[in-house]
Amino acid sequence: MQADSQNRKVPRPMSEIDPQTQTELEAAVFRRLVAHLRNRTDVQNIDLMNLAGFCRNCLSNWLKDAADEKGVPLTKDASREAVYGMPYEAWKARHQTEASAAQQAGFAAQQAKDH
Repeated sequence: MQADSQNRKVPRPMSEIDPQTQTELEAAVFRRLVAHLRNRTDVQNIDLMNLAGFCRNCLSNWLKDAADEKGVPLTKDASREAVYGMPYEAWKARHQTEASAAQQAGFAAQQAKDH
C-alpha cells in the first residue's frame, strides 16, 4: 500500500500491484472459490451453468488448459480431483442429483444462446 500525506495506508488499484503479488492474489481467490464450491455440494453443476455459464468441470478444464500452456503434465482426472477435492466419480456418486426438466430446459436455452 501507498501512504498519503498523513502517512495512512491508501489502497492501490489492481493495475498498480506488481505481477507476482497479483498472481498470488489471484491464486488465493481461485483456492477460495474452489473451497467454497467444495462446501456447497448442494449447488449442482447444471445450476452453476444455468446461472453463471461455468461450473466445476469448467474450472477443472481451465486448470488443465493452464497446465498444458506451461508444459506441466496434468491429466483431466487430476485437474478434476484438484477442483472437486476427490475423484470426480466419487463426487458424482455422493453429491450429484438428477437434473430436473426445468434445469435441463434452462441448460438447453443457455447453450442455444451461447452458440
